[in-house]
Amino acid sequence: MEFEAVIGLEVHAQLLTRSKIFCACSTEFGAPPNSNTCPVCLGLPGSLPVLNREAVAMAVKAGLALGCTINRNSIFARKNYFYPDLPKGYQISQYDLPLGQGGQMEILTGLRQEAGNGVEYQPRIFGITRVHLEEDAGKSIHQQGRDSHVDLNRTGVPLIEIVSEPDFRSSQEAYDYLNNLRRTLLYLEICDGNMEEGSFRCDANVSIRPLGTSELGTKTEIKNLNSFRFLQKALEYEIERQKEVIGGGGQVEQETRLWDEEGQKTLLMRSKEEAHDYRYFPDPDLLPVVVSEEWIEELKAQIPELPEARRQRFFKEYALTHEEALLLTQTRQFADYFETAVKTYDQPKAILNWMMGDLMGHLKKDNREIHECLVRPEHLANLVRLIDKGEISGKMAKQVFEKLYETGDDPETIIAREDLKQISDENQLTRIVDRVLESNPDKVEAYRAGKAGLLGFFMGKVMKETRGQANPEMVSQMLEGKLRSSP
Repeated sequence: MEFEAVIGLEVHAQLLTRSKIFCACSTEFGAPPNSNTCPVCLGLPGSLPVLNREAVAMAVKAGLALGCTINRNSIFARKNYFYPDLPKGYQISQYDLPLGQGGQMEILTGLRQEAGNGVEYQPRIFGITRVHLEEDAGKSIHQQGRDSHVDLNRTGVPLIEIVSEPDFRSSQEAYDYLNNLRRTLLYLEICDGNMEEGSFRCDANVSIRPLGTSELGTKTEIKNLNSFRFLQKALEYEIERQKEVIGGGGQVEQETRLWDEEGQKTLLMRSKEEAHDYRYFPDPDLLPVVVSEEWIEELKAQIPELPEARRQRFFKEYALTHEEALLLTQTRQFADYFETAVKTYDQPKAILNWMMGDLMGHLKKDNREIHECLVRPEHLANLVRLIDKGEISGKMAKQVFEKLYETGDDPETIIAREDLKQISDENQLTRIVDRVLESNPDKVEAYRAGKAGLLGFFMGKVMKETRGQANPEMVSQMLEGKLRSSP
């Protein structure tokens, strides 16, 4: 029997506010344990929450970008459960009336081909059930065989939860959706997307069913997937595990599992025989959130061109591959840099090659982002233009780029200062080539006797005399012409 996977994702994204959702405590990551706390986020008696307006604005932007209907009225509820890192004994979240509902994301998703034929891209629409606001819980830190500690700095940090429909049929579709969702939040500048620090994290619900049927199977939940690679590997393992269970005559149990990277498998975390009753009820300390149409329109006007739309435009407008367009649109700043450079000099492929090669290599080595770089996009475009004009060779351009990266000066200034201009004057090169040939008569004779590999020897001599500044194409043509002619 053939099976298909049914996958839904729940993503928690930390909003980039300076203070928490219901108090003025800092959201700074990495502060000493329990230092960013106050009576409100600690849930002390008599303290009252006050909603952070900027968190609502960011959540509305996310909902709009994901095609959701923004509810003019939404309500905060108390989600009741006990855990050591939840000091109030409940989490303030949204339940019956969330901020946004009924969205969708249309993306090009990759379908890997057999026999090493790469990736075929096809458009897919994935539904989004809801986008709602909530506060984060604290963090429990367990030292194996010793103590457990609780750090409440994260308590009260504003989150949006983005719940998808169970529309994914493969780990690749889930991967592409999550990647585009992260890029979208980065473009909106409402989340830093840092999976290692936990500011963008994902839970996955997975079930399988016989191909061609519509009834859903029993699902398992995989918690706290904090990398795209872990998500894909965990889904692939869990799909195969469930197939083996059913194929062996067993039944999939409803349970929560964790991905074990070392063992390359999912592990049982806890059984879920029934849905947990969180006893939601409206928070009596918080008024309903009322969002005006005027404010929604104001926030909508602040939304930039989103990454998937930009990726597809780059693919068509600049004749790039899907992979190249995806790489260029990973962040808004990187895509802006590319477009500014192309507007300066309309050679997208050459500019792309310099950005993905030398520029990215230096940024990775120095652990920098594109906006922290001294190389202005106009200067990189000008460097490509100077190569095309023959004023510098590709090899010399590497030297110019090093100085460009160090100083931020424009290429012309660097070339003049370092005396790196390419020699393309025919008379000057002819004199140098003649001198090299006259100084090596035995090698000339050997070349004419059939040792064609000696052309490289003569090229090297000319380049040495010119300190690498001779136009290599012109020199090669001159040498071949003179060496083939009779003495």
